Amino acid sequence: MTIEHGGTASLPGINSGRGSIIGLDIGGSKTRGIHWVDGKLRADAEAGSANVQNVSRAEASVNLRELFARLDAADVSRVYAGSGGVDTDDDAAALAALLAPWAPDAKITVVHDTRLLLAAGGADTGIAVIAGTGSAAWGVNEDGAQARAGGWGYLLGDEGSGYWFGREAVRHSLHRMNLDLPPDRLTSALLAKCGLQNPGELIAHFHGDTGRRYWAALSPVVFAAAAEGHRGSLAMIDRAGTDLAALAAQCAAQLTVSGPIVLGGGAGMHQLPLQQAFKTHLAAVGLTDVHVLEQDPIFGVLKLAAG
Repeated sequence: MTIEHGGTASLPGINSGRGSIIGLDIGGSKTRGIHWVDGKLRADAEAGSANVQNVSRAEASVNLRELFARLDAADVSRVYAGSGGVDTDDDAAALAALLAPWAPDAKITVVHDTRLLLAAGGADTGIAVIAGTGSAAWGVNEDGAQARAGGWGYLLGDEGSGYWFGREAVRHSLHRMNLDLPPDRLTSALLAKCGLQNPGELIAHFHGDTGRRYWAALSPVVFAAAAEGHRGSLAMIDRAGTDLAALAAQCAAQLTVSGPIVLGGGAGMHQLPLQQAFKTHLAAVGLTDVHVLEQDPIFGVLKLAAG
């Protein structure tokens, strides 16, 4: 087994349309894998998260075993994995060690998942911004210089992420409770989704065993309330757009690039109000070459592997 961290070295046979490669997009909520043989799709499958910032190593290993079994991985010669939380060589080596038992003869390359996103957007240089369960930005310029912003995890940041929206909905509801105000549209929807009767129950529920993915999955209640004109939800979306734009602008300034800036992740790809807020705040600082990812980041694997 050969382990690479962040490399874009060619896989023998990929450039000529030959070879067996598995790409993995390891998110906070799920892991998607695709197996290509000679550039043609052999298998496409999903399993639970293998990101050890979100699940235990034991659970991650079980999920990977299930996924590789579905991918028909016996003859794979290369595994290319993108995951959040891959910030150092040690992070990459730890993830590669989890992958190795399921592809013992393969060369394994581990990168931060923002790299998959930029490649899936068809760009070799520019900035990728993820607004999914978590959030982060990464960029690279024509000289090969790189920059990162955010991506520190939910305890230190993840502004504009699905988890952030879920948490902010709880904070909004508890603030109203402290002011002796009745539940509004957002709070009522949140309580219904959580199966709770009153806002005070949210405290124990939030600090219980619900977990990061649970609250990220509740982010749509904010967008639904915003669509009905709920002012607090509209303010949250604008704040998220501001914070995500700041991540992108930081990378752009460090790298002296103006784009392209590619927005991905579940919330980034599927929530139009967030996309609009993101673009508006970037335009305010002169960054207008902004695109929303149109295909899942995993499809950036072949571009990176053939680089």
